[in-house]
Amino acid sequence: MSERKILRGCVALAEGAIAAGCRFYFGYPITPQNDIPEYLSARLPQVEGVFIQAESEIASINMLLGAAAAGARAMTSSSGPGISLMQEGLSYMAGSELPGLVVNITRIGPGLGGIAASQGDYRQATRGGGHGDYHLIVLAPNSVQEMYDLTIKAFYLADKYRNPAMILSDAILGQMKEPLSLDPPPLVLPEKPWALTGARGRKAQLIKSLYLADGEMEQHNWHLHEKYRRLEREEVLVETDLEEKMEVLLVAFGSCSRMVHSAVELARSRGIRVGFLRPVTVYPFPRQALREVSREVGKVLVVEMNTGQMWDDVRLSLYPGCRAGLLARPGGGIPAPGQILAEIENLVKAGDGIDESVYQA
Repeated sequence: MSERKILRGCVALAEGAIAAGCRFYFGYPITPQNDIPEYLSARLPQVEGVFIQAESEIASINMLLGAAAAGARAMTSSSGPGISLMQEGLSYMAGSELPGLVVNITRIGPGLGGIAASQGDYRQATRGGGHGDYHLIVLAPNSVQEMYDLTIKAFYLADKYRNPAMILSDAILGQMKEPLSLDPPPLVLPEKPWALTGARGRKAQLIKSLYLADGEMEQHNWHLHEKYRRLEREEVLVETDLEEKMEVLLVAFGSCSRMVHSAVELARSRGIRVGFLRPVTVYPFPRQALREVSREVGKVLVVEMNTGQMWDDVRLSLYPGCRAGLLARPGGGIPAPGQILAEIENLVKAGDGIDESVYQA
């Protein structure tokens, strides 16, 4: 029988990491993610793990790189500016095909911004963020339960594909409390014959991202590219709640999707046929699922707590002729279900002639 508790989102995520077999954490304080290192500083020693408060985010990501190269399941976490400082190390990890978990409990930007909730790091997360041709595996929870479950999933995917993974969350989910089931799957750690464990009884191994021979770097990049294509074929996670003859489809991710789901229920109570699609993996993005659903509806409303970063991915994925509007809150504000309902009603009234527009809530 699974254990049920009421936990804060950041704590649920930390427990998910423990359940996944993570025994090494390296991090540096920054709000609003400080509950993660604070909790793990006490929790990891209880399971014979290692907690290190690094001197900076740059040190944290390079410690993660080193632990990953030795075959350990390890993680770091930060917010906004701290994640920006990690980009070089993340590029090195992706180029070296090293698994590990990075958690971003986002805050408002650009710059120092503020500590309220935001989804302004979407592009940074889904486009890699650093230099070169690479992607992170990015999962976006929308509940405390998913903060736990998707952390376990992220470690599994990171090891399966030898690629760094990210949990993209925000201050709402990090600080809210909800009941959840602590029901981890059996812990089976994969073999890692590539890891640097000492060349005792075997030839020495090399983990690198430097390729200088003629054509060698191109070959490596095509190898990475095929890995990302495989992710897109096999690992997309998406939630849908659809109706027949939909008038409008709503698309949102993360905590924002909770307000959208409430707006969908309000719209249906007024007789409006509304559908809902939530990317759970924002990389790989559910392009094919969205394209198929948009064949049946001419209007899409994207709701985000930024100026429209996922909106770009949605528009690239839509079936020809389907149009997408955007309801945006980029400054720490939260789109209320009533505001979303008003835009749904506007789209329905607009008939077939809507323009792709930005609606500022």
